Amino acid sequence: MTTIKVNDEQEIINKLSSYIQKISSDSIHNRGKFYVGLSGGSVVKYLCEGLPKLDTDWSKWVLAFCDERVVPEESEDSTFGIYKRQLIPRTGLKQEQFVTIKQGLSAEEAAKDYADKLKLVFNGNNFKFDLLLLGMGPDGHTCSLFPNHPLLDEIHLNVAAITDSPKPPPARITLTYAVVNEARNCIFTIGGSSKAEMVKRILKNKEDLPAARVNPVNGSLYWIIDEAAAALL
Repeated sequence: MTTIKVNDEQEIINKLSSYIQKISSDSIHNRGKFYVGLSGGSVVKYLCEGLPKLDTDWSKWVLAFCDERVVPEESEDSTFGIYKRQLIPRTGLKQEQFVTIKQGLSAEEAAKDYADKLKLVFNGNNFKFDLLLLGMGPDGHTCSLFPNHPLLDEIHLNVAAITDSPKPPPARITLTYAVVNEARNCIFTIGGSSKAEMVKRILKNKEDLPAARVNPVNGSLYWIIDEAAAALL
């Protein structure tokens, strides 16, 4: 694991963008495509500001979601909806490059459909992302993997449904650790004093919280954290 401490939010965006630039270039050069998993929350802001500045062949990008809320795309809670409105118009990306949940399904049906779509994208059951862009909630959750939830121990499913999320909306789909920890690269971006206590509990105290379970088997893990979030380290 590599921990990168920066001064502020703008430096988070700059550092994150430089990593994405390198990883995407290497992936496209070596394998012809760049498979990236997106998150919601503060990650959206970082990416919508940073990605438009990249020098990349956008047509080679395949974008999926580390988790998604089972809501209409027009909803403020739809992670894809936010990227559709805020990112696509500012880059060379097209809507069809995003792997999205099917509308009008239950969480369980949406999770199965999403897994089927990823099977087509990856030509099989091994969903090996080049990069997962992760956030962390104040409770230590990442993706839609929450503290003390049974999904933390899910080993059979690559994509799971959750209908009792402690953070609304309750119905979601999420990648499981079976996929997360197969990624070539995982990057957490953490900013702000509200995250300082949880950053300390995970990085310093080594507590067994969901974000702490992200540990790629054969990949690299980065935590980019600003001064406020690192205050208690």
